[in-house]
Amino acid sequence: MGVLAMPRFWFGPAGKPITLKSADILRAPSFLREMGLNAMEYEAVRGVNIREDKARALGSEAKANGIKLSLHAPYYINLAGRRDVVERSMRNLRESIEASHWMGAYVVVFHPGYYKDAPSKRDALTKVIENLKSVTEYRDQIGAKEVWLGPETTGKTSQVGSLEEIIEITSEVEGARPVVDFAHLYARSGGKYITSREDVLEVIGLIEKKLGSWALKPLHIHFSKIEYGKGGEREHHTLTEEAYGPDFKYVCNVLCEVGVDAVIISESPVLEQDALVMLNVCRELCGEKCIVEQTAD
Repeated sequence: MGVLAMPRFWFGPAGKPITLKSADILRAPSFLREMGLNAMEYEAVRGVNIREDKARALGSEAKANGIKLSLHAPYYINLAGRRDVVERSMRNLRESIEASHWMGAYVVVFHPGYYKDAPSKRDALTKVIENLKSVTEYRDQIGAKEVWLGPETTGKTSQVGSLEEIIEITSEVEGARPVVDFAHLYARSGGKYITSREDVLEVIGLIEKKLGSWALKPLHIHFSKIEYGKGGEREHHTLTEEAYGPDFKYVCNVLCEVGVDAVIISESPVLEQDALVMLNVCRELCGEKCIVEQTAD
């Protein structure tokens, strides 16, 4: 694994900050900047319901406050399902790309699908890849090539989304990049993976080997602690809950050591508070210069 330059980190919550008293999402970028954070993932998980004018206004606020935006597509996506399900899933992704283009979000994060409606796991993965290719055609048609598609590692064993599958998807689909949810990898493995620095090194090394260093500039990351059961993910937990894993220090240590740029999104129940905790962990381990300055481009 090649050692890169000093890494740059962005930290923020998955969605509107929970301590922000205003219901107006346009207030979020300045609120996060005042906290010392520099990223936010817009949550469209129940559907893409933002108007173009508001999306553009959010993008302007984010740029003015040095906040790097990403967007999480609706949960209702199964690119390996029945035809009607796939059609709706692709519509959700097309709408997510459009909204991301309006607001200047650099990546659309999504869960690829489920194995259950396909003859085998390999068939499910093949369907995901083929259906995603038509989504990228739409992205190119509307002039939104700057928006990446970000299939995410998933937390349940019933879902397409092992690390190897996500790497294969992104190697086959132009304009796609891997999104690594370390909590999901931990839950999917039944707590056996992401339990050491070596595990995190293996994740980063596999991405770099199979895709190249571009996939680490930046690597989009989700993190929280997580509870799991027989089928994987059950519930996200805060970083202070010692009964649950994984440990964020392993992740930050490796990012610093190898020099991986990362946008780190907190999916903890205390969204922005734990984003700040992670920022401070990395500041302590990696130094002040690793945190991206919050200034407009």
